[in-house]
Amino acid sequence: MTRRVLALTQGDPAGVGPEILLRALGAGGAVELGGSVPLLVGERAAFEAVFQLVPGFERSRLLEVASPSRAALEALPPGAVGLLDPVGERRTIRFGASGAADARGAMAALDAAIDLARRGIADAIVTAPISKASIAGHVRPGFVGHTDYLAETCGLTRYGRDYLMAFLAPELQVALLTVHVPLARVLADLDAAAIGEALACLQRHAGGRIAVAGLNPHAGEGGLIGDEDAAIVAPAVAAARAAGIDALGPESPDSLFARARRGEFDWVLALYHDQGLIAVKTASFGSATNWTLGLPFLRTSVDHGTAFPLAGTGRADAAPMGAVLATTLALLDGRLPRRAPPRGAAG
Repeated sequence: MTRRVLALTQGDPAGVGPEILLRALGAGGAVELGGSVPLLVGERAAFEAVFQLVPGFERSRLLEVASPSRAALEALPPGAVGLLDPVGERRTIRFGASGAADARGAMAALDAAIDLARRGIADAIVTAPISKASIAGHVRPGFVGHTDYLAETCGLTRYGRDYLMAFLAPELQVALLTVHVPLARVLADLDAAAIGEALACLQRHAGGRIAVAGLNPHAGEGGLIGDEDAAIVAPAVAAARAAGIDALGPESPDSLFARARRGEFDWVLALYHDQGLIAVKTASFGSATNWTLGLPFLRTSVDHGTAFPLAGTGRADAAPMGAVLATTLALLDGRLPRRAPPRGAAG
């Protein structure tokens, strides 16, 4: 039977990424992998720096794989954890403050994992948190995060149309039209075509009943609080419905997320980052999975950052990474989140 391979990137080694990965995979770890093969993609130095913080992980389980192939990874013994080190540098990790070497290591791990997934060696990429500022400052100017970089590398260049950042939480599923852009630019660039193409992307890769959040309070209150919802959002939703997409909106954002949690909708399409993420992280911080829709492979991540103040203390919580691993396996099995009941259904 073919075993699934999960490429787990180290994230920024000055943060909690290496520790939470080892904790999740250690004795009494946060998830049962069900025979899947975990492959840590990162610097051996980064994982060696946290071994003493994770007594539940036996070093003997870590087997370095210099030239990974599908066959070689599937042949790893049960309980083994593969390691691909794309840097090969022996160095001291300084927790809590990311430097140039950390940024280079984080990017090398990400690039190596992308290569594995594109070649069919890995079934999914699970990324630990990175420091956007460190990568932008030391390695790649203009870098704004995993999502855009992954999409660019895969040839998906029209953000919000060909790919979307989405979050899967136990009671709430949210996709974002725009992510790491200033709010002023969200307002300036909002257009019906972008919303329509985002709805089509969400329909292709997830499906279900989709509610589009209004831009203004009360979705504009019939034009009393701004005309963008009536002039831009509503026509985009109407066009999507005409194309067969089960979309509604614009819905008043102050109550929409509570309605979605009750099961009225499968998905919310939020128009900007904090509109969606404040709701997700308030409802389910630590148990939500960041899922990039539209890529030619599955990519997931945790819903938190590098947590530099916790790095090296031994107090990093692996439960969020465990939740992501469980969700990743469910997605590989074709088990999407819950569906809203049909209209008119009781309950």
